Amino acid sequence: MKYILYITLFFSVVLNAQEENPVKQDSTAVYYMIIEGDSIPVTSVDLKEVLVLPKLSFVDREARIRYIILRRKTLKVYPYAKLAAERLEALQNRLDSLERKRDKKRYTKVIQRYIEDEFSAELKKLTKTEGQILVKLIHRQTGKTTFQLIKELRSGWRAFWFNSTASLFDISLKREFIPIDVEEDYLIEDILQRAFQVERLKRQEPAFEIDFYDCVNKWSKQKSIPLNTKKQR
Repeated sequence: MKYILYITLFFSVVLNAQEENPVKQDSTAVYYMIIEGDSIPVTSVDLKEVLVLPKLSFVDREARIRYIILRRKTLKVYPYAKLAAERLEALQNRLDSLERKRDKKRYTKVIQRYIEDEFSAELKKLTKTEGQILVKLIHRQTGKTTFQLIKELRSGWRAFWFNSTASLFDISLKREFIPIDVEEDYLIEDILQRAFQVERLKRQEPAFEIDFYDCVNKWSKQKSIPLNTKKQR
């Protein structure tokens, strides 16, 4: 599964603020933030949004087992997708700073060798279903399919070739991550959100907006969490 190695190829101003002692004002503690010489009163604290996740329910024991298998595979490959997004961002920022085409090509090869040397052994161990989940998550984290990334960073012919090779293993490098339309993708998103909340995985926001509650509303109508009955490796 040589194609799997290429998946990982795609692998501001900060305001200094000081907090002074609070000043009592109408029984309300008011804090002042000193930003570039100006005192700005702050009477509220911005909190991060926390998703209220629905309780899992399964139609039967088999459905529960399939979910557990999907969870294990998702937790395994997510770090690779996260790395791909980080490497892509770093690569693009660096390429934007280079002017000569020769320098851009040389830098791309350096990143490629680094990723392959560090992760090739692990990626070769991925099963068919793990590889497909990885393709989906790369799209979630980068906003582009693996096929598109290969086409941009390598060539259209290589993208076609690797997609054709992957298709022999029932893996499409053109697969997108669409949790509102694909039930397995919704389950993957559910698994990720639960892992983020308990800090089992380090959160990385998706490259595009995902309305998780819309997905929950749609798929919860079926009152179960089934996966297709196709046996996974």
